[in-house]
Amino acid sequence: MKIRKMVKCIIFDCDGVLVDTEKIGNGILLEMAQEHGLKMELEEAYHYFNGVSLKNCFLQIEKAIGKNLPEDFEDQYRNRSFQAFLKETKPMPGIFDFLDNLKIPYCTASSGPVDKIRLNLETAGLLDRFEGKIFSSYVIKSWKPDPEIFLHAAKEMGFNIEDCIVVEDSVAGVRAGLKGGFKVYGFANGYNNEDLKKEGAILFNSYEELSVMLRL
Repeated sequence: MKIRKMVKCIIFDCDGVLVDTEKIGNGILLEMAQEHGLKMELEEAYHYFNGVSLKNCFLQIEKAIGKNLPEDFEDQYRNRSFQAFLKETKPMPGIFDFLDNLKIPYCTASSGPVDKIRLNLETAGLLDRFEGKIFSSYVIKSWKPDPEIFLHAAKEMGFNIEDCIVVEDSVAGVRAGLKGGFKVYGFANGYNNEDLKKEGAILFNSYEELSVMLRL
């Protein structure tokens, strides 16, 4: 695969970009929130929850239902989602071939905790490809849409901002990438197309398509 000379490193988000987990995580969070009175459809959950820290997700839920969530809500969510991720996580279609053909460095930068990132990558069969190249917002204490996680990843990988592109699937992630000065490619999944386009991401629908785009 030929990559434009200006692109020297690719920074991938994890959930919804490398691993197919967004339906799992959002589905469980929505189901649990609905038990406490939230009225929201899955498509709305994609819009409000994708790429956002759990803390902010919980704050949005509490604002919508007009009351505090139970103190053990986060523990319950992590336990339920952990079991689901362990059984259901799959790699995004086309990601293995895409990585196999890359001739430049790459990494993942996610708002999730390191153990969750590693679990999802391992379950999807991708962990060995990202060992030593996993960057978490929980380590630097900064979450998207703040750009610090992408700036940190680029620095740790040894590249300038202009040398990197970011691959995202969430509004928060796109905002973080653009705010940091990166060119951002948005993985369209049918729920997020208009949102990502509105934010200024360059949309693609598959890794086959992204491969072609990066050869231009």
